[in-house]
Amino acid sequence: MAYLEIKNFNKSFGNTEVLKGIDLQVEKGQVVSIIGSSGSGKTTLLRCINFLETPNSGEMILDGVSLINDLSKNDSDALLREKRLNFGLVFQSFNLFPQYSVLGNITLAPTLLLNDKINKRKQKEEYLKEKTNIENDAKALLEKIGLTDKANSYPCELSGGQCQRVAIARALALKPKILCFDEPTSALDPELTGEVLKVIRALKDEGTTMIIVTHEMGFAKNVSDKVVFMADGVIEEEGDAKSVFDNPKSEKLIHFLSSVNNKDGE
Repeated sequence: MAYLEIKNFNKSFGNTEVLKGIDLQVEKGQVVSIIGSSGSGKTTLLRCINFLETPNSGEMILDGVSLINDLSKNDSDALLREKRLNFGLVFQSFNLFPQYSVLGNITLAPTLLLNDKINKRKQKEEYLKEKTNIENDAKALLEKIGLTDKANSYPCELSGGQCQRVAIARALALKPKILCFDEPTSALDPELTGEVLKVIRALKDEGTTMIIVTHEMGFAKNVSDKVVFMADGVIEEEGDAKSVFDNPKSEKLIHFLSSVNNKDGE
């Protein structure tokens, strides 16, 4: 059994069918890139995986535990939040809180979870210990993304690439089982894209399981263990990066890669 299994995901918005029976497997430590034209359903799939959308039908199993099934539609808000913690999502537009420093952005969600778990008045010593651990973990993440010197800076003082690296650290702070990216470089100038891709490559080397929706074909080819091409709400073709990019079989994939290469001037 794969680490993450998605079985027959279907999703409609009104009369528009966006996902049409998606089956996807992701192994632990694997990097899976999802590519395709706008409107193919790739972002909707990512949002369903992260519980930001609810599929109309289908099942999702993570590490042997069924998180989405016919019964999960009745999940309480608390249970949904608990399930969502299995996944970290990095948005294309960063979504950092402008009123918090870099360190504050990274520690905010873990601190809120700590507040729910421990009564800081009755369990003061334990609370302070855990709070210190959260701050130390956040500082270690800042070192990992190369922004130790920006801990007390605010988002308005950072470049787009730095903001996206902070967003990655913030997602990692909750220690998700799978880290997801929705077009992580689309809001960046080309010269800032490289610093974000460098962080993602480092995470791959550490064995982080990742699902990446991306328009960066060169990056997808170089970093992915598996590439999934979506078109018209279905997985049209999938395989290792070399076979998908160098020997595509689907006419839709051939046309897509040709149009991307022409746009890039290749």
